[in-house]
Amino acid sequence: MYNPKSLKAEEFICHEEVEASLKYADEHKNDLAEINRVLEKAKQRKGLSHREALLLLDCDIPEKNAEIFALAEQIKKDFYGNRIVLFAPLYLSNYCVNGCVYCPYHAKNKHIPRKKLTQEEVAAEVIALQDMGHKRLAIESGEDPVNNPIEYILDCIKTIYSIKHKNGAIRRVNVNIAATTVENYRKLKEAGIGTYILFQETYHKESYEKLHPTGPKHDYAYHTEAMDRAMQGGIDDVGCGVLFGLEMYRYEFAALLMHAEHLEAVHGVGPHTISVPRIKHADDIDPSAFDNSIDDDIFAKIIACIRIAVPYTGMIISTRESKATRERVIHYGISQISGASRTSVGGYTEPERKDETAQFDVSDQRTLDEVVRWLMEIGYLPSFCTACYREGRTGDRFMSLCKNMQILNCCHPNAIMTLTEFLVDYASPKTKQIGFELIERELAKIPKDKVREIAAKHVEEIKNGTGNDFRF
Repeated sequence: MYNPKSLKAEEFICHEEVEASLKYADEHKNDLAEINRVLEKAKQRKGLSHREALLLLDCDIPEKNAEIFALAEQIKKDFYGNRIVLFAPLYLSNYCVNGCVYCPYHAKNKHIPRKKLTQEEVAAEVIALQDMGHKRLAIESGEDPVNNPIEYILDCIKTIYSIKHKNGAIRRVNVNIAATTVENYRKLKEAGIGTYILFQETYHKESYEKLHPTGPKHDYAYHTEAMDRAMQGGIDDVGCGVLFGLEMYRYEFAALLMHAEHLEAVHGVGPHTISVPRIKHADDIDPSAFDNSIDDDIFAKIIACIRIAVPYTGMIISTRESKATRERVIHYGISQISGASRTSVGGYTEPERKDETAQFDVSDQRTLDEVVRWLMEIGYLPSFCTACYREGRTGDRFMSLCKNMQILNCCHPNAIMTLTEFLVDYASPKTKQIGFELIERELAKIPKDKVREIAAKHVEEIKNGTGNDFRF
């Protein structure tokens, strides 16, 4: 029986409810009255149920699909403005004991070089990332209790936060590691992490167990219930996602939104972020072996419908996707992107490792400077802001502001100041020129009050080299 308030995975991700929702959407995908009802509800900016969102995803009426995309774009602007937050992944270790059939780190892959960063190598990678201008990282690691115990992860976090290089500093470390215990989540919280991220890969239990034939990740319930344990351990910002291409996309879409509903129902806080990766080529992995791939049109509609259904959540797209794909879907709901990513262990200081130990092929190979300039050229405000995390605006405190469309009052000026930092310290001359012109326009958007005055003052101080790490 479907019960979003249950702590049992098979009750809050109820297979029968997903199937019933799929049937409902299929039966009503040409029902103009029902689609209009759902769209009117969506316009209230309070979100949709998984069934309602699935109906919009399945909608077959062209003019209504145009309305869906337009609404998603407007909702994104209402909640997040034109900001796009930038981050980079940092791979710590590719040692792994799991048998995931879609990941080159699986234990049976004997020809991929295994690598685990020492703390000195972590520091070198962080300096390389700081020299690009990054302020926010997402650390990644395979699951291996011997090589990658929680103590190793905690040591790496401590090292990352300790490195102050020139004007660089990593201000937020998000963590994407395997499902673990409440006690270990508590340790991560105490270490000062930002968001805990864990992709479900697939919510279809039978498929999940086939795709994870060996290792601790085989346990569907333990993996699916990880976000509950994280919140019990004090982590109030969690990030969800599925790997599109492993199972039928409609099933994954509905179940992903059910997971968001569950977190809201039990903890009062839905996912801080939702990621939408698609399976990509990697060492020992051929994406064509998985027959549930989705084309770019479906991919764009999935992003638009998630934005409408969960308007408050941050949405992430990585360098798995090409520049062209990212430019298309960024309008429909994406609020965070990675830039200049390396998906290999040691890839920022040893570029030759890129092909040897990469978890997946990177499609967008541009530098961070090029990505920042591109965002500005297509009308977006690149942001390196981490103020909410450092000011304690996490969990329900962040959500209350975001759901009331008030978070922009903090995020917009903070984005302007952190972009100024990037331009002064790291940008190329062309990027600086475009950026400083953009900053003047963005400052003018702030209402004529104390906030604009303070933001403009600190922008000038940053330009003159006298600014400190001020944040709203």
